[in-house]
Amino acid sequence: METTSVSPRLQSLDIYRGAAVAGMILVDNPGSDELAYGPIKHTVWNGWTPADLIFPSFLFIVGVSLVFSISARLARGESRGHIFIHAFQRTLILIAIGIFLNAFPVFDVGTWRIEGVLQRIAVCYLISVALFLWTSTRGQVVAAVACLIGYWLLVRFVPVPGFGIPGRDIPFLHPDGNIVAWLDRTLFPGRLYEGTRDPEGLLSNIPAIATCLAGVLTGHWLRTERSARLKVLWMLSAGFICIAVAEVLDFWFPINKKMWTSSFVVLTAGFALVFLAILYWIVEIRQWRGWWTTFFLVFGMNAIAGYVADALVYGPAYSFHTKGPDGTAITWQQFAYAHLAKLPLSDAGASLVYSLGAILFCWCLLWLLYRKKIFLKI
Repeated sequence: METTSVSPRLQSLDIYRGAAVAGMILVDNPGSDELAYGPIKHTVWNGWTPADLIFPSFLFIVGVSLVFSISARLARGESRGHIFIHAFQRTLILIAIGIFLNAFPVFDVGTWRIEGVLQRIAVCYLISVALFLWTSTRGQVVAAVACLIGYWLLVRFVPVPGFGIPGRDIPFLHPDGNIVAWLDRTLFPGRLYEGTRDPEGLLSNIPAIATCLAGVLTGHWLRTERSARLKVLWMLSAGFICIAVAEVLDFWFPINKKMWTSSFVVLTAGFALVFLAILYWIVEIRQWRGWWTTFFLVFGMNAIAGYVADALVYGPAYSFHTKGPDGTAITWQQFAYAHLAKLPLSDAGASLVYSLGAILFCWCLLWLLYRKKIFLKI
């Protein structure tokens, strides 16, 4: 029988993480928010684009990774309590970094955003660690399903103050008339990413936990002694089934990234399973490695540094201003795009060149760390 080692680190997972970091930088830094190619722009509301798969991939990877890392620590004799305390400390640091980067580089106290990407990762990580440490695989499945069903019940049937009951008084998944947006406006007025709502809403952390738990369950599967090819086959099968189920669920609970709907969780878990299965077959089984793996490993083995590097690009680009050709004040991003637009490229092509430049800039910063074997850990 062909078996795989249960190494605490999978290079295919690091490459997946690196691809997610590169994708994040690509999407976060368009030369033009309006004119960029459709696949690298987030969906306005219901539906999905490839760009919407990036953030869930991070949470999925977090889930897979914690299974390997915590299993190794337990095998070394560390107590569950000690591991959880360390996870709690990491959570607080991630939240602090996320809040800091939300304000960078302007630091306007009056509009300082509290919720965010790193904050969601931190919360989902901590809860997933607790479930991994103190529940069985069956308990983790039950928790994931409870998150998905419970969130649907919450969004579908709880009356929204000032709006009414979704599906009766207001359209179901009304952008502002939903319980998620209402709670965020109540708790964080003037501090939401989209003014009246936030894509990393407090209540939408509930289904996001299920995304991380999908990674945890995948980690359990990868640590079994089954053959490598069987692992790939089952991940592919499960992934395609999840995608099909999500498209069916879309009729009752539309796929929506900004609300992180339960159908969105199932869809993105399916894509994550398929993508990881393909990488696992290429990297772990076929051993097809080379310059392309190094490119993604530079990002994947320093993901926190990659997130900070991304903020160093889009923060100043969107916040600082200079004079445009007509003398009016424009952002650095608009200034750079105006010059790229003069090249013999389409509008979307010029926007893509800007995005690729951002990736290259961040990669060079991280390559310096990679070359020195400096990997920022929390």
